[in-house]
Amino acid sequence: TRSLTITSVDQSTFEKAQGEKVTLPCTFELSEEDEGPLDIEWVLIPADNQKKEQIIIMYSVDRVYNHYYAGLTGRMQFTNLDPKSGDGSLDILNLKAADTGTYQCKVKKAPGVQSRKIQLTVFVKPARTKCSIEGSQEIGKDVTLKCVSQEGSPLLSYDWRRVSGTQNLPATSVLNKNTGELLLKNASREYSGIYNCVASNRVGTDECSIELNVTPPINTAGIIIGAIIGTLLGLSVLCSIVFCLCKKHKEKKYEKEVHHDIREDVPPPKSRSSTARSYIGSNRSSLGSMSPSNMEGYTKTPYSQVPSEDFERAPAQTPAFAPSKVAASNLSRMGAVPVMIPAQSKDGSIV
Repeated sequence: TRSLTITSVDQSTFEKAQGEKVTLPCTFELSEEDEGPLDIEWVLIPADNQKKEQIIIMYSVDRVYNHYYAGLTGRMQFTNLDPKSGDGSLDILNLKAADTGTYQCKVKKAPGVQSRKIQLTVFVKPARTKCSIEGSQEIGKDVTLKCVSQEGSPLLSYDWRRVSGTQNLPATSVLNKNTGELLLKNASREYSGIYNCVASNRVGTDECSIELNVTPPINTAGIIIGAIIGTLLGLSVLCSIVFCLCKKHKEKKYEKEVHHDIREDVPPPKSRSSTARSYIGSNRSSLGSMSPSNMEGYTKTPYSQVPSEDFERAPAQTPAFAPSKVAASNLSRMGAVPVMIPAQSKDGSIV
């Protein structure tokens, strides 16, 4: 008895690059005995056997259901718009590395049931490949050229070639295709030139270039001597600046001290108090020898011309001068007229 069969058995594994499109084939033939409704399911089988299979798209009762798997929403569709015609193949667009897995196509039309598994592997092309140099580019030294791709699915393979010159790698070079390192032992001037690295995997390639310039050893002794001389010159300039600043500071300090200095060899001025008292005392002592006529002329002297410190004192400290009884009696005996010495009252008036 003839029943439903799946005819697409040519290829069971697919390898594609990220971003590309893949068509997973699933064609079938129906028999006269298959009279039930037609169902076509695509299932993703997880790598972990503990997890359940997940339906990603389904055709049933003349209708497509594609909302079961969010990871492929908008990126998958049946290749034929009418799958019941015998073509239930699946298209997956804009492939991602996460799409790698085992896909199974199930075709059901009672009583016939058939299925087929397909392995899909999505590779990432090498990208953002960078070249670099490790080690001193001096004659006689060992130099390592490195090549690394920032993106790319394993297994990546690296290959170096020389672009300039003889285009052949030096005889002393050692290449590691897995790590992308090219070791150049005992480098010489002939090793100088441009080198190119090509990173590749099953789905693509990427490359980068770098220039190697092998030079004679650097005169380290001259560099050290120059650095020492430069340091000494810098220190001398710094010391000169500090010395000038200290000298200037001392000069300013000396000028201030001289400006505020008081000379000790100049005698202090005489006080007005002693001058006024000596003046009054001399006038008093001469009163006894004065005649009335002389006394009359003496009294004409204005009080303002008599120097006295007492007139300038504060009211509380100003003493009032008054003739004593003994002095008055002596003056009366001598026939002289007593002279009143002016004094300053508390309110500042002359009495």
